[in-house]
Amino acid sequence: MSDEKEIQPVEQQGTTPVEGDVSTGQPPSLMSLFEEMSYREYFHKVINGLKQPKDSGEYKFAILQIYRLAAPATAVILPIFAVLMLMLFGSLGGQKQMAKIEVQIVEPEAVEKLDEIEELKNDEPIEPPEPIEMEFTPDMPNVSDVSAPSPVAGSSTPFAPKPASFDSVAVVKSPVILKGILGNRNPGSRGSALSEYGGGMGGITEAAVLRALRWLKKEQRPDGSWVSPPVAMTGLALLCYLAHGETPASEEFGPTVEKAIKYLLSQQQPNGRFPGNYDIPIATYAICEAYGLTQVPMLGEAAEKAIDVIIKGQHASGGWNYNCGPEDRDDTSYMGWCAQAVKAAHMANVPHPELKQAMKKAIQGFKKNAHPAGGFGYTGPGQGGLSTVGTLCMQLLGAAKEPEVRKTLVYLEQMTCNWKEPWGARPIYYWYYGTQAKFHEGGETWKKWNSQFALQIANNQVVLKGAGIDGKDIGYWEAPSDTEKSLGLVYNTTLCTLMLEVYYRYLPTYKTPKEIDYSDTTVASDDDVKVDIEL
Repeated sequence: MSDEKEIQPVEQQGTTPVEGDVSTGQPPSLMSLFEEMSYREYFHKVINGLKQPKDSGEYKFAILQIYRLAAPATAVILPIFAVLMLMLFGSLGGQKQMAKIEVQIVEPEAVEKLDEIEELKNDEPIEPPEPIEMEFTPDMPNVSDVSAPSPVAGSSTPFAPKPASFDSVAVVKSPVILKGILGNRNPGSRGSALSEYGGGMGGITEAAVLRALRWLKKEQRPDGSWVSPPVAMTGLALLCYLAHGETPASEEFGPTVEKAIKYLLSQQQPNGRFPGNYDIPIATYAICEAYGLTQVPMLGEAAEKAIDVIIKGQHASGGWNYNCGPEDRDDTSYMGWCAQAVKAAHMANVPHPELKQAMKKAIQGFKKNAHPAGGFGYTGPGQGGLSTVGTLCMQLLGAAKEPEVRKTLVYLEQMTCNWKEPWGARPIYYWYYGTQAKFHEGGETWKKWNSQFALQIANNQVVLKGAGIDGKDIGYWEAPSDTEKSLGLVYNTTLCTLMLEVYYRYLPTYKTPKEIDYSDTTVASDDDVKVDIEL
């Protein structure tokens, strides 16, 4: 058997949700979030939504719209009320009569002369106190340059990335404007991360990322998808935009992101599944991350249904098989996408009573396929390219200190990134996982790898000058191996783009292993983020 099965094109299409009619009591689909309505339809949808159960999407939508309508009125009424109160108090104050105060002149009394103070005489000199010996180490903050580094290869600037707090998020005040909650996925923070972890090559890598995003924008089909298999490729493309901090509200890529989300929602079946094989975990991964960035309640419902399919398809051993099926076969390649999906769901606070338990079980599933000397096999203990998959996923699941990971990182020191001499039959796939694994390890491991992969990936992009929709340069990647060439340009371009986004993609997303607590497997936990909606 080869290291893993390649993604097969899927011809079948999912069941497109039918728009509901609030006048007949039929529940609206998630697609209704993006639909424009007349004022009459809007009013009836709000009134009917208030009659639905409080945990339903219709009720949440109605409450949200009431907040939206109340905000402008409140903004006008409060200042008017304040002005009226000031005028009232001012008029009352002007009617007060002046109080009459009787003034009496008092003659000053004679002050007795005080005795003169004699000067204190002391012939002995006064010695200063003995100095106290103490140790003092100033606590100086580290200040990093937030500007993007100059594209100079081989910078000697030391750097050692370590993942920041895994659950650090900013409160989203309004899901309607789709503000992101992942702090490093904005221009300023991206520049800071590139400067800190890019080793002087941030300018080169970020330029390649933008060319790729513009190429993907041009290649998107009218229905919001990308070429075969459409669900999986749309999921991967959407992840590229989300990693760059793009949402439907973004100026340049907003319409692209919106169409991609709408396409995935249209392909989700009523039971939460997506059509296809690898499409299931990849689409779930993208939907969960989209919900994490936007916090749109109705998008959260799609994430809940999708992650339920992943969790129910997990084996007792902790692994997964094709199609999330029940067969007793733990496929490391398939498990990799499932593990990333459950981690994204955890980060987005998707409520599921078995989510944390699924993450804990997945660690055992990867250990089952670990080689005693380091490495991970396909469906059992082994070594090879899939070692990158097992290493990254165990890191993301909080098991970075386990011996299986430590031994495999030593084994992966032999991995190279050379476009002319690719590592393994599917080098881009292996580099995708390996780059993230080495980034999470940090220190010299990351420094050595970054000096190899960044220039190799960026310099081997096929650049089309002025070929973008807006006349800007665009770019894509052709695989260095024949095996991956058959998977198509979208597949290779999305994985290469995600590699180059590693500098800022994970900093606010993944916490260090010791911070993940699996003791609480209920929905309500200390990790839950309370989101305030203010319009």
